Amino acid sequence: MRKKRPTRVQDTVIFKVSLLSISLFLIMAPAVSPALPLMYNAFPGVDQAGVEILVTIPNLGIIIGLIISPFLIAAIGEKATVLAGLIGTLLTGTFPMYVSAYIPILISRLLIGVSIGLYNSLALSLIPRFYRDDKGELATMVGFQNVTGSLGAAIASFLISWLITISWHAAFAVFFLVIPVFIVFTLFVPLPKDKNQEQGSAQPKKKQHITSEIVLIAVLMFLFYLFYMPVSYKLPAFVIAEHLGSISNVSTLTGVFNLISIPIGASFGFFFKRLHDKLFPLGCATIALGFFITTFSVNFAMLIVGTLIIGIGFGSTTPYLYNWLDLAAPKDSVNLATTIVLIVVNIGCGISPMVINVMSSDPKQDLLISACFFALGTIYGLIHYFHVRKSTVNTII
Repeated sequence: MRKKRPTRVQDTVIFKVSLLSISLFLIMAPAVSPALPLMYNAFPGVDQAGVEILVTIPNLGIIIGLIISPFLIAAIGEKATVLAGLIGTLLTGTFPMYVSAYIPILISRLLIGVSIGLYNSLALSLIPRFYRDDKGELATMVGFQNVTGSLGAAIASFLISWLITISWHAAFAVFFLVIPVFIVFTLFVPLPKDKNQEQGSAQPKKKQHITSEIVLIAVLMFLFYLFYMPVSYKLPAFVIAEHLGSISNVSTLTGVFNLISIPIGASFGFFFKRLHDKLFPLGCATIALGFFITTFSVNFAMLIVGTLIIGIGFGSTTPYLYNWLDLAAPKDSVNLATTIVLIVVNIGCGISPMVINVMSSDPKQDLLISACFFALGTIYGLIHYFHVRKSTVNTII
């Protein structure tokens, strides 16, 4: 009689849910963007661009948090760093509920980014730490990790569609969701010390390094997010300018947009096993199509279709890029590679409004620029696919 394999802690549902739960807030900060039209006139002397910065400045704060994170991990450990970041997310995230002055709110938005940055890389790098030996399970968990981020943004968007009917201050109450996540992560995610740390000087830790492939992935993800972000901060202005709907409609639309990427991300492991590197060009082509439909929408129904297609493309392309990163990073340098990529991604998100506004100040033109970029991305994706396929054939031969 075959012995039943003992259940490992990382194979339990509660562990997986608790580990993934910290990813709920990684992309939640921009979810308050539907409140922007209500905030444009709330700060005397601050122009529209200054108000829009409140949506993207957390990404610059994340960069600071990512830089601080390794030092904090060395000082207090991984789990304490995650918990400190969650507490900071709760306090700074809800701060705009209580004040109306622009500068304090701007600082709090920067600090929420710093708080998220403290555990951002850990939300990603802890996954290969537990599942690297099983590529199928790794791909599945990476897909679920992206799903969790989209789920957090979707939940926030639906709540905000109701909260903004109270006031723009109320929109920031969504960050009270940190409380249950703090509890489950504390109770159900044990993080044992790294073997090198346990053995101390008996086995010195290898020096982390990056490869040219990691640099390539970082550049691609920088450009990907730079041109993807307009769907977040330009969509409200586009909908109002084109008379396609109301502010509340935009928030609901954002929630639906985030929800559609959830089943796509959840099934990433399934599709990756069958399509492999075809996912990259297919995902970029889908995003491009979605942006084109969104740009030329003549009614709200057409706008919904366009944004849903963008969500489908995003839900397949993003986990592909992160899975590529996990597989390409040297085993002893996963955290370094993840941190570098997250830094450039957040630089791309943070400077996106400035770069896009230099090209055009018209929301419709901005979305069209993004559509053209992802059309070019599709061409690059095809080149990448045929290059990988050729390399695989040569290896077999």
